[in-house]
Amino acid sequence: MIQIDYKGHKIDALLISSPANVRYLTGFTGSNGLVLLTPDSMKLITDPRYGVQSRQEVKQAKVLVAKRPLWEAVVSTIKRKKLRRVGFEQERLTFGEHKEINEALPLGHYLKPIGPVIDTLRMVKTADEIARIRQSVNTNSDAFAAVLKGIREGTSESDIAADLDYQMRRHGADGTAFETIVACGDRTALPHARPTHQKLGANELLLIDMGASRDGYMSDMTRMLFLGKPSQKIRSMYARVLDSQLAAIAAVRHGASTRQIDLRAREVLKAAGLDKAFVHSTGHGLGLEIHEAPKIGKKDSTRLKAGMVITIEPGAYVEGLGGMRVEDTVLVTQTGCEVLTPTSKELILL
Repeated sequence: MIQIDYKGHKIDALLISSPANVRYLTGFTGSNGLVLLTPDSMKLITDPRYGVQSRQEVKQAKVLVAKRPLWEAVVSTIKRKKLRRVGFEQERLTFGEHKEINEALPLGHYLKPIGPVIDTLRMVKTADEIARIRQSVNTNSDAFAAVLKGIREGTSESDIAADLDYQMRRHGADGTAFETIVACGDRTALPHARPTHQKLGANELLLIDMGASRDGYMSDMTRMLFLGKPSQKIRSMYARVLDSQLAAIAAVRHGASTRQIDLRAREVLKAAGLDKAFVHSTGHGLGLEIHEAPKIGKKDSTRLKAGMVITIEPGAYVEGLGGMRVEDTVLVTQTGCEVLTPTSKELILL
């Protein structure tokens, strides 16, 4: 049973609505499910579409297949068990769901907002989760390698993105971890550029940011390519971004603060006069979701623990010239870290 400080939170039960947290607790992969946790029980509530699936997947919780809205089944269980104070995930439950449940509860029973209790537990991965992430990472890199040989002048961003998505599936992925980012030329200066029909031209940068979802677990990687012979300015800028990423990776270890890691990346870029061109955080946790705690940013002070899996992805973006980012998926260890991403970080010349 998951260890939750019910007494400290002053609650009798905890209602879980996040699909990722529902899956983490029960193994249920359906799209409609709620979990009600008490100190001595765990119940998954879903609908008839998932009756067979829930019985196959869920081993650690009782399953209730409700032939009515799930929130009604939740309220019924709360009443029957006489649970007066029920915590809920304040960042996950919608306003409408909260309103329906709260209004249906009898006098003296109420919902209490609770912070990211399960999300915090999920930060440190089990050996099985790490194995699944490693498999996702390898699937992602295999898909990238399969597409790489087909990229040439005149290939559009959208064609490259479609090919990457196809190859991820072909190599065993459930799907993509997020919408694949492909940008060429000066559009690489857009950190989250969406693929368009723009075609790769001679002497242009190409940025690919991609991630696979395999067995529910995510990976994330960004690589830079160049069609032709890059100028010294491009080579120098790429070298500084790579130096920034390597400096941040060198700082990753059990006990290090996320702020320190972000600072290491920024120090390298500042020395190169690129600090103002770095417009996002240095990384983030990942697992069942592509963006999980902790955030590797200058305002976050989380202490890393062995078993966390994070990304390290500094970048620099200059309007009119282009942008560059280098990103790996990284496992935190007691003595440092392991870079899980096997793909070379050299600027790839096409």
